[in-house]
Amino acid sequence: MEKIKATLRDSARMRWSMMLLVSLLMAANYYFYDALSPLKSILQEHLHFSSQDYGIVAGFYAFPNTFLLMAILGGIILDKMGIRPTGLLFAVFMLIGAFLTAYGATEYFNNGGFGYAFLNSFWSGYSPGLKMMALGMLIFGLGAETSIVVISKILVKWFKGYEIALAFAINLGIARIGTALAFNLSPRLVMPDFWTFPIWFAVMLLLIGFLSFLIYTMFDVKLDRQQHSQASLLDAEEKFKLADLGKLFTNRSFLFITFLCVTFYAAVFPFLKYAPDFFYHKFGISRASSGDIASLLPYGTVLFTPLFGWFVDKKGKSASLMIYGSLMLVIIHLLFTFTMFNPYVLMVLLGIAFSLVPAAMWPSVAKIVPEYRIGTAYGTMFSLQNLGLFAVPILAGYILDETNPGINSQAIEAGSRLIYTPTMLMFVGFGILGFIFALFLKWDDKTSGYGLELPSNAQVAPKD
Repeated sequence: MEKIKATLRDSARMRWSMMLLVSLLMAANYYFYDALSPLKSILQEHLHFSSQDYGIVAGFYAFPNTFLLMAILGGIILDKMGIRPTGLLFAVFMLIGAFLTAYGATEYFNNGGFGYAFLNSFWSGYSPGLKMMALGMLIFGLGAETSIVVISKILVKWFKGYEIALAFAINLGIARIGTALAFNLSPRLVMPDFWTFPIWFAVMLLLIGFLSFLIYTMFDVKLDRQQHSQASLLDAEEKFKLADLGKLFTNRSFLFITFLCVTFYAAVFPFLKYAPDFFYHKFGISRASSGDIASLLPYGTVLFTPLFGWFVDKKGKSASLMIYGSLMLVIIHLLFTFTMFNPYVLMVLLGIAFSLVPAAMWPSVAKIVPEYRIGTAYGTMFSLQNLGLFAVPILAGYILDETNPGINSQAIEAGSRLIYTPTMLMFVGFGILGFIFALFLKWDDKTSGYGLELPSNAQVAPKD
């Protein structure tokens, strides 16, 4: 029998090189998403934002994926059109949105620059700068979440049957270096006469990530040609159809892992949006040091996520790890809320919790869902996840304003401190919901037979 010729994905060196290339775009994506977090007080000072205004800018990132279902549509487009056109299209959206966000913060725009008069002609209760930045974050979010879906499918394409959990974990670790650097660098890049430089720096990183994705596409073309020559294209009955979307929503395991995704991330990412401000007000730590503490979470995931990904590949136990990580999240948020326990230690522990769940969750989807439906599955998860990423930052800002009446930016500069307890209890509630869904997922896996507790190379065929 003639031996099948190896393709690029059969080379470990090529697999990991491709992972690094696409991870650069994801790291730049994460950096820009969090670049504004350490700048909350500076936005309040220069643009006169309230906490809720800041929450609107942060939350509008998730608007297109929550209300327009763009991550789901992006996943469908991905499954129908393929990785390259989908990835390039939505990477361009990221760049445009990032530019508009930075532009909306500039002195030129806020002194009547291009677009100011139009944005000032409606919704007079919100400043044109707020509206331009929110629009930019909306367009950025439209591209960012689908780009993550694309990268997820790329990892499945190159690593399924190999080190898939470790690949997802290292990809997430690299991406979270972007988050950590955003907390470290943004407050230090502020210049007295150019305070928007940290935002423009984030735009530049996105451009570099886009160029790295362009390089990836050249190798993706070659792999597709090799697979085509081996007649490895999907059979007609395996090609994605719109009816497959309905099959996702009747799959209990998929629903449980999706709801876990929504609630767990709602307790983490929106918290990170406020974490530097929380540390500043509760612990009296400087703004720069508060950003450093917040960065401990993503830095911790750089180490722990690959470690847990390696464990999942070799030993399995994905469903159990999701339970442990969700429970840790609840306990840590409670300690943040009611104690003065060392925030450095708690952020490291939160980093461990935030490594356990994603390291087990994302590769588990490839066991639950067939590969020809994987883009739509990830897109659905990201779209529903964005419901939390849109609503929770706004809700957190609203609770913060309502529970601290009369404390504005001038009062804060004079020494007043915000009370964060009700806001933190909201994050605790989302963590508890995530823990419950993780329990349901493990229970359902025992009857569904997807093998979430088995190693990555275990031969368990996804069921429709």
